This record gives sequence, structure tokens and C-alpha cells, in this order.
Amino acid sequence: MACDFLMKWPTLDKLQKSKADTIRKFYQEHGSRSTKVIEGRLKQIRSALPLTTDAPVIEPSVALVQSIAPQLRSVINAITQFDQRIKDVFEKHSDAKIFSSFPGAGAALAPRLLAAMGSDRSRFASSLEVAEYAGIAPVTERSGKKTWVHRRFACARFVKQSFHEFAAESIRFCDWARSYYDQKKKEGKSHHSAIRALAYRWIRIIYRCWKDRIPYEDGKYMRALRQRKPDWLQSSPLNEP
Repeated sequence: MACDFLMKWPTLDKLQKSKADTIRKFYQEHGSRSTKVIEGRLKQIRSALPLTTDAPVIEPSVALVQSIAPQLRSVINAITQFDQRIKDVFEKHSDAKIFSSFPGAGAALAPRLLAAMGSDRSRFASSLEVAEYAGIAPVTERSGKKTWVHRRFACARFVKQSFHEFAAESIRFCDWARSYYDQKKKEGKSHHSAIRALAYRWIRIIYRCWKDRIPYEDGKYMRALRQRKPDWLQSSPLNEP
């Protein structure tokens, strides 16, 4: 939408001279059909003031934008093709059902988690190895009588990002994940620290499902949680049977 918008209206002056119906039609044709949103944009357009009216500044800027926009369109099309290819390959993979079963993984994160774990079950001997490889497991350092813990910097960064993003998404789709995150926040942890702690827990679950070749079942995991009764669950509404 942005590329097409800038190609059609490269300057504020040209945009403000266009009819409201023309602008409405543009947004509608680009998938934006909320009347409230479109009218809000029209109001902003009509009241907008230019930062400059200096032609020697505006003209070369317009030329630059109109040369970049088509290049961005090519990149966008290439990304779309990559996404489709990833989807096709993922759906044919024997482990697709396992990684699709994790709440919040979705079309984007499920293939990334599968790629992080791989197909070779001998690659990792434990969930801790996965957590260390991903940079999710904290590092404990000691010097004399002093001990301190910090996040791991030497790691596979894309893998770390994948687990981190998945954990963040899971709190929207999984009740126990939300409860665990909320408890960590109550303990004073920052958002990202709480998400890393949740990702560490998810890695243990993902590793077991991957190792045993079984999809994740939320109900089954909740029953196991209630039996183990971890401290963080005691103050949660989920503790009720």
C-alpha cells in the first residue's frame, strides 16, 4: 500500500488536490475498508502542513522515492514467494503437526521452531542443550565468593529470536503461559526477562514433544502441572481443578 501510495501521490500538494472519493477508493482497493479509519486519514490529509515548499528539496526527494518504491515492490514480491515456498515445504514435513500444535506458533513461527530443532533427534541430548544453543538458558558466573547470573550473549541469534517471539505469542493463546508470565512480572522481572523465563519452560516442552514425536496437548500439560503443583501455579486461578 505504501509503495502504491507514494507512486500515486509523491507530494502532499498532489495528495491534497485529489478528490476524497479517489482516496477512499485507493484505500478500499488496498484492503482498508474501515470507514472510520479512512475518514480519519482523510481528515489528517486535509489538515496536514508541509515541512517545506522549497522545490529544490521536494523534486529530488520525489525522484528518489519513486525510484525506491518499485525496488521495494520487488522485495515484497520476493518475500511473498519465499513465504509460500516455506509454507509448502513445512506442510510436507513429517514434524509439521508437532510444531503446528504449539499455541501461538502459527504459520510464521511453527516453521522457524522446526528449523531450530531440526530433524536429527540425536542433535540434542537434553532440553538444556537446546536452551543453551538458543541463548535462552542463563549463564552463571563465579569469582571468589561472588556469583552472578546474566543472559547468554554467545548463541544462535535467529534461533533465540524465534523462541523468544514464540513465547511472547503464546501468552495470547495459552492460559498457563499467560499465568506464568504474569507471575514473573509480579516478581519484578522486566517484560523480556519474563518472556525468556517462559521461553525456557517452553523449550522443555518442545524438546519432549520433538523427541517423542507427539503433538502438544494443552489439557494434558495442565493436568501434569496440577499434579506437580509448582510454586508459580499456587496463586493462579488455573490452580482450580
